[in-house]
Amino acid sequence: MKRNLKILVVNGPNLNLLGKRDRDLYGTLTLDEINQELRNLADQMGVEIEFFQSNHEGGIIDYLQQETSRIAHGVLINPGALIRYAYSFRQALVDLGKPVMEIHMSDIAKTGVNKGVNVLDDLRMGQVTGLKERSYYEGLQQLVDYLLKQGEQAA
Repeated sequence: MKRNLKILVVNGPNLNLLGKRDRDLYGTLTLDEINQELRNLADQMGVEIEFFQSNHEGGIIDYLQQETSRIAHGVLINPGALIRYAYSFRQALVDLGKPVMEIHMSDIAKTGVNKGVNVLDDLRMGQVTGLKERSYYEGLQQLVDYLLKQGEQAA
């Protein structure tokens, strides 16, 4: 059943190396393999998805500011380390004004620096962490469920 929902799937720095970097932490699948599974899930749910990855905060901001991005209904994002310091990236999501589901393959409460800082804390509608590639799949399902519920409430 086609639902006329468009979801942006945005990946931040270093996620292009999935399948090669710390497999114990991030799993063995590449980003392309994860994207293919997301496309299959989106097809089953009747939603359209569009993929973008950049190692540069500005590249992600430019993508979010495009007119084609502005017509999306929601954003599934794995921002990587951008959650710790990227306030310009955060502002681009605020300006986009769409529901944001934040996902991470690892348990971000236990990894990285500045563990107490997340620039998306007050912005996202949900978060899935620590499930490796399943974080993407669960995040997509939760975002689509949220958007459908919002649509029912608006009707």
